[in-house]
Amino acid sequence: MQLARVADAVILAWGWRRRLMAVAAGASGALALPPLDLWPLIVLPMTMAVWLIDGAVGETASRRFRAAAAVGWWWGFGFFVAGLWWLGAAFLVEADKFAWAMPLGVVALPAVLAVFPALAFGLARLAWPAGARRILVLAVALTASEFLRGHVFTGFPWNLYGMMLAGQLQLAQFVSLAGIYGLTLLAVAIGAAPATLGTAETGSRRWRAPLLALLTLAAMAGYGVWRIPPTPAPLVAGVKLRLMQPNLPQDAKFSPRNGEAILNQYLTLSDRATSPTTLGVQDVTHLIWPESAFPFLLGRTPPALSRIAALLPPQTTLITGAARAGEPLPGEARPPIYNAIQVVDDEGAIVASYDKVHLVPFGEYLPEIFARLIRGVGLSEFVAIPGGFAAGPRHVGLSVRGLPPVAPLICYEAIFPGEVVPRQGSRPGLMLNLTNDGWFGQTSGPYQHFAQARMRAIEQGLPLVRVANTGISGVVDGHGRIIGSLPLGQQGVLDSGLPRPAAETLYARYGELGLLAILLIFSLFLRHRRN
Repeated sequence: MQLARVADAVILAWGWRRRLMAVAAGASGALALPPLDLWPLIVLPMTMAVWLIDGAVGETASRRFRAAAAVGWWWGFGFFVAGLWWLGAAFLVEADKFAWAMPLGVVALPAVLAVFPALAFGLARLAWPAGARRILVLAVALTASEFLRGHVFTGFPWNLYGMMLAGQLQLAQFVSLAGIYGLTLLAVAIGAAPATLGTAETGSRRWRAPLLALLTLAAMAGYGVWRIPPTPAPLVAGVKLRLMQPNLPQDAKFSPRNGEAILNQYLTLSDRATSPTTLGVQDVTHLIWPESAFPFLLGRTPPALSRIAALLPPQTTLITGAARAGEPLPGEARPPIYNAIQVVDDEGAIVASYDKVHLVPFGEYLPEIFARLIRGVGLSEFVAIPGGFAAGPRHVGLSVRGLPPVAPLICYEAIFPGEVVPRQGSRPGLMLNLTNDGWFGQTSGPYQHFAQARMRAIEQGLPLVRVANTGISGVVDGHGRIIGSLPLGQQGVLDSGLPRPAAETLYARYGELGLLAILLIFSLFLRHRRN
């Protein structure tokens, strides 16, 4: 059988040939991620992962662990380089300062992240059974490593393996039950199931795992069809949103000396007529601008607030991203600066603020352990703020006139499953995500960012309102359906109603208990098969 020859070639490969196979296999996983979303190709990296571990041999358990971990590192390195190459664009925004350090983002970060699948491969090899059971062992090991990646060292759950199935809306509904980590568990198992066609099993037995994977996919799709209603989501009465996407380049033009010109552009664009029934900001209730909209402190710039007040009709509210200065700490001359969402009423008063809690390491602040070393070689944070941003104390809701309770999210706070809704208070009526992906240009990064924020809407059953400087801005309902959007790299405004929340999901209520339930089923199956 031809597939058996391929499996044998992978299992028996050695040296650099084996490493190159692992890198190529991992890199193929990026084809199933946004923006391509070629989700059936998940079988390439996962099936190859099984065969690569099959070939991790050694006389002792420790040698088998090291052999599997080594090939797992190369597999992970290929996956993360192919999925995160776009990070290099951020180093070119101020190329004179940061271009020389591009390898740190394009090569060094994937090299560090590859430690997680390396650990998964090694641990899976220690428990590696014969036959189809090894598919489940790999799924558990890789999911555990992804959970670690999402939590240790502040966490970086970008492009979790479950995102390979998330581009298909019906399949993505599974996250409402068990979250993205539950979807990751099934995605790995489904993608790895064809490995039995080339190895181990004989006769009709080799088809059992692939057929079970197809049945699981069918069940997931059936659940998705059942969960997504046939009619559009009802809208919150009396709410008319306007999302403003300025598409400003993230370069030297975004500086305090151009602050007035930038504000002029915002005001003009925000008052643009879009239809005979929407002639401008006079016909909306809430105007929303993106993250870090100004190259100055809005709260300390009264002329800017006065001009905003002149734009806003009575009872219309502006929600905008802005840097906010706090009170100086005792003994400190410089006040802390927060990356904030601020609410401005029609009189130009800032009536509410939310300070970002989960800052981007090296982008918005330097971790203390690395700060002295990094500054010693002439580097700093990407944001042009001495000392970087300060973190807000905790994730809290935002009260905005005319809106249900708001769960605010700034930038990549939206990629953390289970952390997007404040723990205190009643259930929010929407998630509001303000971001600036202008650092990454016309690459796959902004598409991946939008897709992950969309997963949070499905997990929580809450509508998502997302405003991005360069895109992708949009309104998504609690089932992940895109009500309206503005494409990447385009200036414009989007007028939309606000969808009502869907029913509270099992994931929103019980968190990772759904994942634990699937793990229990897997463990019972493994124990039964072993007996």
